[in-house]
Amino acid sequence: MKTRAFQQVDVFTDTAFLGNPLAVVLDGEGLSDAQMQAFARWTQLSETTFVLPPTPEGAAGGADYRVRIFTPGAELPFAGHPTLGTAHAWLSAGGQPRQSGQLVQECGVGLVSLKSVDGRWAFAAPPLQRQTPAPALLAEVLAALGLHADEVLAAQDLNNGPHWLGLLIDSVDTLLALEPDHAALKRLNTKVGVAAKRETNPSGLIRRANREARAFAPSTRIANDPTDLEVRAFAAPVGIAEDPVTGSLNASLAQWLMAEGHMPAQYSARQGTALGRAGQVFLSQDDSGQVWVGGHVVGCIQGLVTL
Repeated sequence: MKTRAFQQVDVFTDTAFLGNPLAVVLDGEGLSDAQMQAFARWTQLSETTFVLPPTPEGAAGGADYRVRIFTPGAELPFAGHPTLGTAHAWLSAGGQPRQSGQLVQECGVGLVSLKSVDGRWAFAAPPLQRQTPAPALLAEVLAALGLHADEVLAAQDLNNGPHWLGLLIDSVDTLLALEPDHAALKRLNTKVGVAAKRETNPSGLIRRANREARAFAPSTRIANDPTDLEVRAFAAPVGIAEDPVTGSLNASLAQWLMAEGHMPAQYSARQGTALGRAGQVFLSQDDSGQVWVGGHVVGCIQGLVTL
């Protein structure tokens, strides 16, 4: 064991403690998979990252560093808030990118490009594979969420490294009132990302069918919220009941929703409302069709960890 540089940062927020925290071990060399997993389990954060030198293949492709990403229960090939948070920590610790204003991260899905935009970093969303979900699984997931089929506007299986079942539903208030059966989602081995457009069902007064009990509950939406999409992420299969703000999910949602005409080529998403957070994710598609996912990062803790 030795002391290693360590940071904890808050991602997708410009105000500390309102985003998604990330633990970053800035020197992961010599640690085994088991040691990394044990530390990630101990932090109890949605993700913990370990920075390493690029592999020879990564260096040949221009990688500035390599990162391994762990939840409390598993390693991930890619995740969005760890990508932005690790970049911030690496730079603040003195990391020097090969090209000014650009970074290349090596991770489980390969090389991920980042660029500086309007004072914040954004990563290039990895290629997305998507398909219509199996009807039987979709029905079980809706039951676990307490949703009716007629509340769902669209559904897709989304895979950009992490695999999500994406749902677009008809009301922000319906979304914020969800109380999922996390044990059922874990049994189904399905991570679920649910989104609702801000302008749909603006009154938020009545949920359908057997929702009368909640029909006149006060709205939990934020007054004059400038964001366009509200998002929640349920990830019981990897040990996280609900993730505060999720870059990989927002990346795949953006690629899907933009392609299908549900969202414009530039919008912002809010996530974490139900957890008392105020995460904001900036999504944009450039002329080549590449989707970029950006957000602010704030440093919170800096020091040493013995591992």
